[in-house]
Amino acid sequence: MSEESLKKKQKTCLQVATNVSEQKHNVTREIRGNSLGLCRGFRGCTIWLTGLSGAGKTSIAFELEAFLVLHGIPAYGLDGDNIRTGLNKNLGFTPADRQENIRRVGEVAKLFADSGVIAICSFVSPFAEDRELVRKIHKDAELRFYEVFVDTPLSICESRDVKGLYKKAREGVIKGFTGITQDYEKPENPELIINTDGYTIKESTQLVINLLQEEGIILKNHVNSSEITELFVEPKLKESLLHEAESLHSIPLTEVDLQWVQVLSEGWASPLKGFMREDIFLQTIHFNSIAVDGDSARKNQSVPIVLSVATDTKNKLDGVSSVALTFNNKPIAILRKPEFYYQRKEERVSRQFGTSHEGHPYIKIIANGGDYLVGGELEVFERIRWNDGLDQYRLTPNELRQKFKDLGADAIFAFQLRNPIHNGHALLMQDTKRQLIERGFKKPVLLLHPLGGWTKDDDVPLPVRIAQHQAVLDSGALKAEDTVLAIFPSPMMYAGPTEVQWHAKARMNAGANFYIVGRDPAGVPHPNKELYPDGNLFDATHGARVLKMAPGLDAIEILPFRVAAYDKSNSCMAFFDPTRKEDFEFISGTKMRTLAKTGQSPPNGFMVPAAWKILSEYYQTLSGQ
Repeated sequence: MSEESLKKKQKTCLQVATNVSEQKHNVTREIRGNSLGLCRGFRGCTIWLTGLSGAGKTSIAFELEAFLVLHGIPAYGLDGDNIRTGLNKNLGFTPADRQENIRRVGEVAKLFADSGVIAICSFVSPFAEDRELVRKIHKDAELRFYEVFVDTPLSICESRDVKGLYKKAREGVIKGFTGITQDYEKPENPELIINTDGYTIKESTQLVINLLQEEGIILKNHVNSSEITELFVEPKLKESLLHEAESLHSIPLTEVDLQWVQVLSEGWASPLKGFMREDIFLQTIHFNSIAVDGDSARKNQSVPIVLSVATDTKNKLDGVSSVALTFNNKPIAILRKPEFYYQRKEERVSRQFGTSHEGHPYIKIIANGGDYLVGGELEVFERIRWNDGLDQYRLTPNELRQKFKDLGADAIFAFQLRNPIHNGHALLMQDTKRQLIERGFKKPVLLLHPLGGWTKDDDVPLPVRIAQHQAVLDSGALKAEDTVLAIFPSPMMYAGPTEVQWHAKARMNAGANFYIVGRDPAGVPHPNKELYPDGNLFDATHGARVLKMAPGLDAIEILPFRVAAYDKSNSCMAFFDPTRKEDFEFISGTKMRTLAKTGQSPPNGFMVPAAWKILSEYYQTLSGQ
């Protein structure tokens, strides 16, 4: 259709008004996109489903709408029949009325798309000129438009005839019915063609989802469809690379360094391909996000993943093309094209932790490390195994994604913790599952994901925590059939709101699309307990608040932590009710440890008895040392 024809059609469709002018919004599309939906970012566009009556347009449209909304992306289905009972109820089926029907819908769809919503239009729209007009309306507004031709054969459409329209058209009751007495002009260059004959609604809808993924409207990890890139060498190359490593200069790793190699190699920090070079390091500490491989959208990366080296190591190795990384004299990986740069420790820790006080547990590690950092791409020889009886819990992001797929999960909600589980935690996780089911999910699965890397000395050791968590599962307080207990291999940094972003991003890489965050996540007492009124380094509410605003976490919805306490009137853990606060007791970690060390039991209903026994025995062992 020519530009001149389109202008002519617009003129015939529009009632010309000479006393109006377009008014510009104060709100940009970028701002609108950041405030709409769970998956932030502007995604406004129009999907135009065209085809014969009975082709399956409306079924696909409403299935797509439900899919998008469930995944936190604003969408709305505009159906032909619905529009004709409201906005366009004054229009008939003459050629002029058909044209005006489609023009109005095109303008409405444009407004939806401009607001950041995905408009899904299902209209027979038999005339190519009308569809091209709608495309131009969007093009002029700089909005994306996707024409989807539902190319179902007439015989199939007529055999469905749910509304009895084809029968009436054959009998002459309905005049000018598309496909019978009115021609349908097939699209010449649609963005997608779908034939629904022999395919389910879900299968047909998936084709539209695939298109939206290819166009960047839906991020691929919104639907857990893509694998996370791992940094392991190909098995056939392993022997030759090990031989190469023997000839290279080497850098010995600490245990914490090795934990970071595990994190990187398994893909928790994807798209990082190794220890950070200086530009990525600067983006991380100053923006909490990184731009990778020319992507316009920034990826969340709030904590530096770096390798520190001493000055003499830097002087010896600066300029080499590759270096081997070893642990206990065993080659672990090769670091390619190493880049050495000076580490301004005070700048790093102040930005990451909000303090440079060396009484902070992880700042001590940084302070004792080398004065230089080295970055580069990693080639890791094999998976890191700790041989501590817990390796079966150490599932990689790709293994977890496959596990969720095998379970038939349509929602995965992750719970980060480094402490024992009491019945208040179990209540929270049960309630989260209930809420997700009420929202329409059929099989929510819990990722119970305790942190398994380095922690400070007074935290409960990982083997004790895993045994305690397993006892909670075995008791039935959490259902084993829809819970995956796995270990998150990251070291704990105690960096408050900065670290919480890292915890959420890593779980997002593992396939989680919901993340439970509580009070003071990743918090720690301030080394100078007199500095702040509450004695803590971070505000207890800031972690949850920051997560809702953090860049690059578009594929995961943050779920607020409802505060639970011991309800003395009902002898159980319950959500705190301020109207009867005298009935509740907050059992602090200090009180819990005191009870455990002295062999006392907590109030009935506070923790699964078998889980308490494991915890109590551990603390009594400590008190006997």
